[in-house]
Amino acid sequence: MEAPHMLKGFKEFVMRGNVVDLAVAVVIGAAFGQIVTALVENLINPLIAAAFGEPDISNVLTFTLNSAKFSIGAILQAAMNFLFVAAAIYFFIVLPLNKLAARRARGQEPEPDPLTTDQQLLTEIRDALRERR
Repeated sequence: MEAPHMLKGFKEFVMRGNVVDLAVAVVIGAAFGQIVTALVENLINPLIAAAFGEPDISNVLTFTLNSAKFSIGAILQAAMNFLFVAAAIYFFIVLPLNKLAARRARGQEPEPDPLTTDQQLLTEIRDALRERR
């Protein structure tokens, strides 16, 4: 396969809408992950520390049996972190988008911003050009 043809195929692949959307989603997800991490580290873990006397529960219910270390708390901590992330995604992304979709379905989509003077002028020019045809 020739190099220019391979590059053309690669360019078409990268410029597909779903690839660009995926890249945007990854960046937004990373930024949102930082918010959730800050929430867990600065609010949830201090609450757990106050209740259990530990900064998180990963060291709670830890025991050793025949030199093998078992940590029930680490499993619970991972499950709680998952629930916190899932709750944040649901309440801050899914729920508002579902409400917006329901409004659109009922025809209650928010009114668009009024056109600026430039936009009105361009619209009039476009309409005048259509009439000339």
